[in-house]
Amino acid sequence: MAPFPYHMYVFNADGTMQQANPDAGDPHSSDSDGKGVWEVREDRVVGRWVEITADRVTHKYSGRTEISFEIRVSGDSLTGTETVKLYDADEKLTELPAGPAFQGKRVTVP
Repeated sequence: MAPFPYHMYVFNADGTMQQANPDAGDPHSSDSDGKGVWEVREDRVVGRWVEITADRVTHKYSGRTEISFEIRVSGDSLTGTETVKLYDADEKLTELPAGPAFQGKRVTVP
């Protein structure tokens, strides 16, 4: 996970999404952009996205991160929770960090 407070997510009308953070944010592995899906369920947005990682020294596949989330939107603000699963190159679950709460704001035109 990137060691800085901001990430950008784009939720497309067709139920797909993208996530991006600077590649250099993780000194140990290279993170790809995350790709995923989302849908509205009652009064919340639920979804899942996947990010592929590579070893910065060998440039080989080192695993993937899968994040499932639930978001509640109020105007241009949101709050949510996530469940993170990290898999190594052999598909072994390596960590299961606690699902922290998060908050964010919609990017709008001034």
